[in-house]
Amino acid sequence: MPAFHLNPGPMHIIQTDREIVLFLAGRERHIWLNVPHSANIKPSWYGESIGHYEGDTLVVDTIGFNDRTFVDSYRTPHTDKLHVVERLRVIDNGNTLEVAFTVDDPGAFYQSWSGTRNAIGVVNANNRLNEAACAEANDDYFGIGLEPVPVAEKPEF
Repeated sequence: MPAFHLNPGPMHIIQTDREIVLFLAGRERHIWLNVPHSANIKPSWYGESIGHYEGDTLVVDTIGFNDRTFVDSYRTPHTDKLHVVERLRVIDNGNTLEVAFTVDDPGAFYQSWSGTRNAIGVVNANNRLNEAACAEANDDYFGIGLEPVPVAEKPEF
């Protein structure tokens, strides 16, 4: 999950009584609130995120990752044993979203490690969720199986 927060662009957050959905750079991530982890989690790109509030801080516990993603912008790999705990809170008079995280993966790291990522200027309750054109940057730089952008054999105009 730390790599999710490295994506550029504004993050939009929608919260209901049962879940929080994060929208960032054309990606969406679901955080289920106040429930236990599933008994049989099917590994996925973002794993299964379960959250609860401790005061003004959203605590998110995520497990059930596949091993096809990276934990940072340096393309550091991980295994399907990855376990991430994030603590999200608004700071700086509502102008910054602080994301403190702890990463544990006994299959990839000899000890847990942690960090903090601040997203400045993204907290704004009046922000609208706008469409983002991503076709211009749909290159499979890391060889993870993205579908190529369709290209016409000849111009259509």
